[in-house]
Amino acid sequence: MGRVEGKVAIVTGAASNPGLGRATAMTLAREGARLMVTDIDEAGAADCAKAIRDAGGEAVSMAQDVTSEDAWTAVIGKTQDSYGRLDVLVNNAGIAVLKRMEDMSLADWNRQIDVNLTSVFLGCKYAMPAMRDAGGGSLINLSSVAGLIGMATCVAYGAAKGGVRIMSKSIAVEGAADNIRCNSVHPGVIWTNMQAQATGRKDPAGVPVGPDRVPLGRVGEPQDIANCILYLASDEANYVTGAEFTIDAGMTAQ
Repeated sequence: MGRVEGKVAIVTGAASNPGLGRATAMTLAREGARLMVTDIDEAGAADCAKAIRDAGGEAVSMAQDVTSEDAWTAVIGKTQDSYGRLDVLVNNAGIAVLKRMEDMSLADWNRQIDVNLTSVFLGCKYAMPAMRDAGGGSLINLSSVAGLIGMATCVAYGAAKGGVRIMSKSIAVEGAADNIRCNSVHPGVIWTNMQAQATGRKDPAGVPVGPDRVPLGRVGEPQDIANCILYLASDEANYVTGAEFTIDAGMTAQ
C-alpha cells in the first residue's frame, strides 16, 4: 500500500518542469493519493495531470490564480466534487523577483506578497473547512531558506516566505482541535525553472554551491523536497504540526 493511499491532495504551482509542484504531485500520486493539480499555466497543469494518469495514477487539473479568492473556492469545490473529500493541501505556487530594495518598485513588492504569502492564507482558509469535514488533514506550505535568514535581493521574497513560516505555526495551533496539521518546508538551492531564471543558467553547472555556502556542496533536486512533503502528507507525520523542515544541505546551519 502507498504511503498516502486513499488521500486526496491539491498541489498548486504544478506546471513547471522541473519544479517542486510537479515533482510533489507525481510523488504523491505514485504513493496512492488522488490529485488536483493547479497552476496559472493551464496547459502545464493539464500536462502534469496527464503524466500522473499515464503512470497509472488519478489526477484532474484546473487553471488557478492563487491570489484570487474565487479561484480558491472553485478549486476546493471541484476537488470535493471529483473525489468527495480533501486531505492534503500543498501551497507550492510562488514567484521570485530578486532585486535590491532600492531598485524594487511597490508593484514588485505587492506582487510577491500576494503570490507568495496571501495565496497561502487563502489556500489554508478555504481548505480547512473541507479538511474538517474529512476528519482532519495536512496543510504543507512552501517557504524557503530566505524565510529564515537574510539574503541580498530577497527583501520582498524573504518577507513573504518568513510570513509563511510564522503563519503556518499559528494555523497549526488553530487547526489542532480539528486534527488539521500545518507545517512549513524551507528549500535551499534546488534546481528548478525558478532557479534557472534566478541564476540565468540553463543547467546546475556553475550555480554557486561551494562548501562555504552549501556544506554538502551540490544543488538539490525537486525530488529532495517532494520526499519531505510526502512524509508530511502521510500518517507517518500524524504527531507533527507547527514545525519547519529545512532542506538545504546545511546552508542555514552555519
